[in-house]
Amino acid sequence: MAWSIEGRYFENCSCEVVCPCTASLALGADYDRCRVVLAFHVDSGEVEGVDVSDLTVAVVADTPKYMHEGNWRLGVLIDDRATEEQAEKLGAVFGGELGGPMGALAGLVGEQLGAERVPMEFSAENGSHHLTVGDRGRVSVQDVVPIGVETGEPARLAGVFHPAGSELTIAKADEDSHLSAFGMMIDNGGKSGFSAHFAWSA
Repeated sequence: MAWSIEGRYFENCSCEVVCPCTASLALGADYDRCRVVLAFHVDSGEVEGVDVSDLTVAVVADTPKYMHEGNWRLGVLIDDRATEEQAEKLGAVFGGELGGPMGALAGLVGEQLGAERVPMEFSAENGSHHLTVGDRGRVSVQDVVPIGVETGEPARLAGVFHPAGSELTIAKADEDSHLSAFGMMIDNGGKSGFSAHFAWSA
């Protein structure tokens, strides 16, 4: 059956601003490995007949320097407000099993770390994006508005290959951004971020 979801997205990774991997997976991360949190809030959507609106999912990944070579480790955190059926459907979408953008990346994943249901609080307004994951940590980024831009519009990166979409707003993480998940401590305060609206279907 078909599915379609849309909503708000932001990420925080261990590269410096601006992350080179986002321009091209072949450019290489700033450091030997890239650890990233991809946060999605589904404002509206349905997966195989199941309404998954107003739920949050975070994909946590640990990748080698050159992402296009594969061997990613990837886990999925799912909003604990989701029912068992909603969690199953969201896990299948964000784990890549139902195609779509995450399915397109599935060949790069060497180890699936599984899915966990956790308390999640997501907010995104006025260029400020936040995700709190129970007592495991909080990830926050702020959109970057270039000096001299009178409209106040943030800087954007266009024409990229990225699961959230081909155009992303450039952001920078707050200094206290950190998250513990799947045996990893992701401490990306002050590092690279992006935000976007996403709309997926398959």
